[in-house]
Amino acid sequence: MRAKSTFITPVPSQWVGPILFKGDVVEGEVMAPLATYESPLWPSTARGAGVSRHSGGIEITLIDERMSRSVVVKARNAAAAHRAWQRIEAQFDTVAEVVASTSRFARLLKLNRQIVGNLLYVRIECATGDASGHNMVTKAAEAVLNWILLDQPELGYSSISGNFCTDKKTSAVNGLLGRGKYVVAEVEIPAKILRRMLRTTPEKMVALNLEKNFIGGNIAGSLRSANAHFANMLLAFFLATGQDAANIIEGSQGMVHCEATGDGGLYFSCTLPNLIMGSVGAGKGNDMVEDCLREMGCKEERAPGENARRLAGICAGVVLCGELSLMAAQTNPGELVRTHMDMER
Repeated sequence: MRAKSTFITPVPSQWVGPILFKGDVVEGEVMAPLATYESPLWPSTARGAGVSRHSGGIEITLIDERMSRSVVVKARNAAAAHRAWQRIEAQFDTVAEVVASTSRFARLLKLNRQIVGNLLYVRIECATGDASGHNMVTKAAEAVLNWILLDQPELGYSSISGNFCTDKKTSAVNGLLGRGKYVVAEVEIPAKILRRMLRTTPEKMVALNLEKNFIGGNIAGSLRSANAHFANMLLAFFLATGQDAANIIEGSQGMVHCEATGDGGLYFSCTLPNLIMGSVGAGKGNDMVEDCLREMGCKEERAPGENARRLAGICAGVVLCGELSLMAAQTNPGELVRTHMDMER
């Protein structure tokens, strides 16, 4: 029987890039760390990074950001649960003060509700600065829950986390209401770069995206997801930057959209609505993780939240590079299997 002690499990890691970015979230060339046992992921993502440099860069757009936790209380019946929600909703400013009292960075953005029988689910959505915000929002949710039970003593406690959050599970709600950072990465690839570096055509890429990602994903029962392998790049980047790796479950629920441009080129985008990550917090105490974050410029003196937004933007760019390269390989019969056999056998 081994003693219970913390030890480090080595994961092979490499820097990939540089990836060229443009826009307000990330600008310029950035090297990105990937920790993975799947060795073909490094050269494949590096190929996508090369395309970014020859195509004017990947543009990152941050659509939204928030972290959520849902509490559950029990009422006498559905009518009482509805009245309880109306009272909570009418006191939004008070709830915001309760949330703010728990952290320097937590700020209430919105409350959402679901009622099932006599159960009232209250989804608390907050801004969390540079942290991914799991613990911060759970602490805030506990304070809100205590306030609800004090304000309405006829209600009963059910759970501090009622799965309406929803945390580390496949769902539709996070894509609709938001959890983490909603990021879009996009690039326009000239025809000559598409031919020379990816050995494909826009028509082949568009057809593959439809037939594989959308139709194939649909018959498989995929939920709010149409991509080839977002999870590969997400896991490798999460491990290298000290993120909670289980968040790739909802993080990989994203979509590829691509179109042929009028001049023979390709518009290619990756949309990640649930990118849960931070530049501070749990997992960041490791020296190698801190070095990776500093190397990418994600530990600078900036306004709260800016380092985490930059980190999420870089992550989305990494996902695009790996997704682009794999999809291009799959438009060429034999390329995918040959590459894996050469590198992993």
